[in-house]
Amino acid sequence: MYKLLLRPLLFCFDPEKVHYFTFSLIRNVSKIPGMSSLFRSLYHVNDTSLEREVFGLKFNNPVGLAAGFDKNAVLYNELANFGFGFIEIGTVTPKGQIGNPKQRLFRLKDDKGIINRMGFNNEGLDAAISELKKNKGKLIIGGNIGKNTDTKPEDYTKDYITCFNGLHPYVDYFVLNVSCPNVGSHAKLNDKDYLLELISTVQKANRAFETQKPIVLKIAPDLNDQQLDEIVDIIAETNLDGVIASNTSIDRTGLKASNERLAEIGNGGLSGQPIKEKSTRVIKYLSEKSNKSFPIIGVGGIHSADDALEKLEAGAALVQVYTGFIYEGPRLIKNINKALLKKRINS
Repeated sequence: MYKLLLRPLLFCFDPEKVHYFTFSLIRNVSKIPGMSSLFRSLYHVNDTSLEREVFGLKFNNPVGLAAGFDKNAVLYNELANFGFGFIEIGTVTPKGQIGNPKQRLFRLKDDKGIINRMGFNNEGLDAAISELKKNKGKLIIGGNIGKNTDTKPEDYTKDYITCFNGLHPYVDYFVLNVSCPNVGSHAKLNDKDYLLELISTVQKANRAFETQKPIVLKIAPDLNDQQLDEIVDIIAETNLDGVIASNTSIDRTGLKASNERLAEIGNGGLSGQPIKEKSTRVIKYLSEKSNKSFPIIGVGGIHSADDALEKLEAGAALVQVYTGFIYEGPRLIKNINKALLKKRINS
């Protein structure tokens, strides 16, 4: 029904406006008595063999929703009804910010992709905390954190620490987002020396809490082998808990969209099917180079159960969807989990 009726209608309108309309629709429909139970009966696959223990956390299933969809943690309780094993909120910055000028979100329908240059638009740390206090405990919540756009380079780490300390009581794991191409000083955020400084500072803050939370690093799909080797070294040196591979891409190679259309859109991060192979390559390289010494969350171009299985076979412990959720609808999560069960039975 989603792909035949709802998606064609939604895709007639501006993507960002549709995003907020869909949020309101899900929230309001979920308030109708019995609808949450109906969604769970339609989309949940309940089987203990789907459970995964990663980062010391128990996931009901390995399929999550990537950061960027529920930036302000306003819909995670309702989204949990669609069968996700975990949801990542954010990216959260200390202060609320409006992000980049609109229009900043674009569909590439022929490529099953999205280009965005949102610029970490969010309502800020305090707003996220207020929403997370409403957590009904249905599933694991990750907190994706970043810096404000107007923060001076010498204060980048302070922004991450502010978000880390504020969200610590309310999320189950943290993601250091240093790879978004739509924020300033992208080069510094990917510098090895700075990453070592950032990670060690956040880990020190983590140790100050009675209960420590897992911390992972989100990396770009455009890194070369030398840069990926540095990531492996950083993980080993800092004992970081894992990696998310990968964020959006700045590469436009091989797209069906015309050069004129791409020039009209301009800069931004590419997600969806066009980055599937790049993301899988990064997962496979990190897994093999590190001898599977740390968990990887695989994300990028998952539009089918086969896409998810490919990520898991490449070395991912968990997977996340984002653009695939928009193009394929909520049945995608159920299809992936059913495929995992079938694979287990046949293996």
